[in-house]
Amino acid sequence: MSEEKLEVTTISEKGQVVIPQSIRKELGIKPRTKFLVFGRGDTVIMKRLELPDIKKEWESIFKIMDQKELKLSDEEIQKEIAATRKEKHRSK
Repeated sequence: MSEEKLEVTTISEKGQVVIPQSIRKELGIKPRTKFLVFGRGDTVIMKRLELPDIKKEWESIFKIMDQKELKLSDEEIQKEIAATRKEKHRSK
C-alpha cells in the first residue's frame, strides 16, 4: 500500500456502505468480495475474507490419490464427512 488516505462515505437507507473507488482500486476489491465486519464503540473495521478455492483443493487431493493409486468408496467418503461434521459439532 502506498500512502494511506482518508476518504468519506455515507451509509444508505439499506445499510450499504460504498468503499471509495480509489481504495477499491488500490486494494484490488472487486464486486462480490466478502468481508468480515467488526464493530466496537464508534469504530467499524472491515477485513477482506480470503476464501480457499475448494475446486482447486479437491483437484489437488484427487491428483495425489491417483498418483498413489488410492481409492475411496462412496461409503468411506460419506463416513469421513459424517465424522468431520460430528467433530465440528462437538467443538462448538
